[in-house]
Order: sequence, then C-alpha cells, then structure tokens
Amino acid sequence: MLYRLARAGFFQLDAEKAHDLAIENFKRFTGTPLDLFYRQLLPNRPVECMGISFRNPVGLAAGLDKNGECIEAFDAMGFGFVEVGTVTPRPQSGNEKPRLFRLVEAEGIINRMGFNNRGVDNLVENVKKANFNCVLGINIGKNKDTPIEKGAEDYLICMEKVYQYAGYITVNISSPNTPGLRSLQYGEALDELLSELKLKQSELAEKHHKYVPLALKIAPDLSDEEITQICDSLIKNNMDGVIATNTTLDRSIVEGMKHASEVGGLSGRPVQQRSTEVVRLLHLKLKDQIPVIGVGGVDSYVAAKEKMMAGAELVQVYSGFIYHGPGLVRDIVKNL
Repeated sequence: MLYRLARAGFFQLDAEKAHDLAIENFKRFTGTPLDLFYRQLLPNRPVECMGISFRNPVGLAAGLDKNGECIEAFDAMGFGFVEVGTVTPRPQSGNEKPRLFRLVEAEGIINRMGFNNRGVDNLVENVKKANFNCVLGINIGKNKDTPIEKGAEDYLICMEKVYQYAGYITVNISSPNTPGLRSLQYGEALDELLSELKLKQSELAEKHHKYVPLALKIAPDLSDEEITQICDSLIKNNMDGVIATNTTLDRSIVEGMKHASEVGGLSGRPVQQRSTEVVRLLHLKLKDQIPVIGVGGVDSYVAAKEKMMAGAELVQVYSGFIYHGPGLVRDIVKNL
C-alpha cells in the first residue's frame, strides 16, 4: 500500500527526476527510523553460485544504483545481492536528456542513459563507507570516448580498482547505449577481452589473496548461433558466470505505445520472454559448467520461477522493482 502511494507520486515526475529523488531519499533514510518504509526481514533461502554463498537468489540489477550510493538501503530491503554500476574509469555525464522513459501499459522502461556515472574512484569510496550483509556485484564498462579497440584497457582499469571490494564483477559489453560496445560480444574481440580479464583476475587474486568471480552480461538481441559462440568463449576462457540479459532494441511487443519509438534499450515485461529463451539456451549449451543469472522482466514470483526453471541459478530485478517496489523481493523470496 505504501509503495503504491509513493509510486503514484513518483510517476507524476519525469522518469529520471523520479529516479534521482528516490536515490536521494534512500540515502537520507539509511540509518534512521524512516528506513521502516522499505526495511524487510525475509527468510533465508541460501544459494551457492560462482563459489559464493547468497542469502537468497534475488538480486538488484545494475543501473539503479550506478554510483553505489544506496547499498545499505537495498540490503535492508532483503536483496540477496546488489549489483552497482555500470561504472567507468573516468566520470561521464552520459547521453543528452531526456533519456529515460516509462511504458506504463507494458510495465517497461526505455533508457539511453549512456553509462552516466561519477567514475570508478567515487564508487569505490562509496563502497568502502557502506555497511551491508548482502553480496555486492560491481558492473564495469568503458568510457564512451575510449576507442573500441582500446576498450579492454578501461575494463582492466576498473577491475583493478574494484577487485578487493567486490563479491563478483560483471563485465558489461551489451549495453546498446555506448557506440560500438556490443561488437565486443563477437568472435576474436570477445576471446581477446575475456583472456585479458582472466589474466588480470589471476594476478589480482594472488595480490589480494581473494578470488573474485567474473561474470559476462550479454544482450537479448543475439541469434542462437551467436549465443552458441559466446558459450564457447565462456568455456574456453573459464568464466565464472553469465548474466542474461541486458535491454533489447526490439520494439515489436510495444509498437504503437507512448514512448515506444524512443531510441535506447527496452527493459521490463516486454523483454521477459526473450530473456528467458536466452537463459534456456545458455543453460543447454553450458550445462553445469558455468552458472547463469537471469534478468529481464522478473516482475513476479512466477516470472522468477520461469527463469529458474529455464536454468538460472539467480535472478535480478530492475524494471519490476520500479513498478512493484520492495514487496516484489519479499514475494519472490517467500514463495521460493
């Protein structure tokens, strides 16, 4: 009830202004009696994945807390894990506004944010100050003005800086809002990137006496053959996990709706079915060699269960959280 009332107010605002206001309120309420508006005590539903013990399999996807400002608030909501970012080596403002749009009828969101963030150093400082019990994932990317042929350097910079503070690290090469980024998902470019990242992981594990798993986040707009090739690269390079999927460029399900023609990646219920198909194909190809984390349209217990039945060991929410609030986390965890 409380969230429905809050959402009604937030949805009167521009989508990005509402997001920024929510982040500010979470920061302001943390550690005060006002966190009762979102604090939830949920039952433990422990899951082992990527060599990590998660208190439950429901996580917050990257994009909502880009700078790691509200980890404690999301921890209090009962998430089993929180993924912050995407973060880049240098701060960047992202794409021109407006760049965030709600498709309310479809419970979808279109964004063309463009990795707007305050840079990896700022994120690390926020993580160091936070006090939380959930697993923390840190999602890394490249700066927009870094040439794609030098993209690996940005990922390596971010990886080195976040390594000792992360429970796991996600390599984001699937956002549609950074020019050329998705080209890193294919062939030799992918193999070379994963190889360099795994070499750096080995160096950092020895340096910090801590093994931090590496997961790759992929797009839903891939053919079955392309997904098969990605699976081959994941296995060849001994990756620790794969996250499926990022946002889609496909508009077939929302055609004719308000904002449907906006440029950017579409998330939420419209990507639910395709995301689950990708999870199923990944699981089929990877078998039990590399775990799959499912994200895309997880807006109910049933949607989460579908992802898990398709082969996901963990699930993440983003748009579903915007439309349904912390109660979504409670409903999924309690019904598992």
